[in-house]
Amino acid sequence: MKHILLILFVLSLSNSLFSQRDSINYSVLSSRKELLKDELNVNVSIYPVPVRENNFTIKSDKEISSIKITNIIGQDIFRAKYNTPQLISKIVLDNPRRGMYLVVILFSDDTRVVKKVMVEGIN
Repeated sequence: MKHILLILFVLSLSNSLFSQRDSINYSVLSSRKELLKDELNVNVSIYPVPVRENNFTIKSDKEISSIKITNIIGQDIFRAKYNTPQLISKIVLDNPRRGMYLVVILFSDDTRVVKKVMVEGIN
C-alpha cells in the first residue's frame, strides 16, 4: 500500500512540474513572437551581397540610430552611432577578412534587426 501511494505521489509531482514548465515556455514563446513581428515590419536592404570590396550600403524604411558589425565569434569590427537617424548608411570596413558577419541595426524606436552578410574580401 505504501509503495502505491509513493508511486502516485511521484507521478502527480512530476506531472505538475511538466505543466509548469510548459506554461513558462509558452510565455517565452509568445514574447519572442511579438519581437519577431516587430522585425518583420521593418524593411532592411543590404547590398551588394556578397560584399566583394570593403564597403556596402544599408537601406531601411525606419530611421537607423546605430549599426554594429561583428564577426562570427562576436568581435566588433565596426560601430557607428548617428546623432541624426539615417535611412541609408554606407559602411566602409577596414581591410575585412573573408567570412560571415552579423550586422546589428538599432532603430530610433529601439527595435533591433540582426542580418547576416557574407564578405568575400578585397580583390
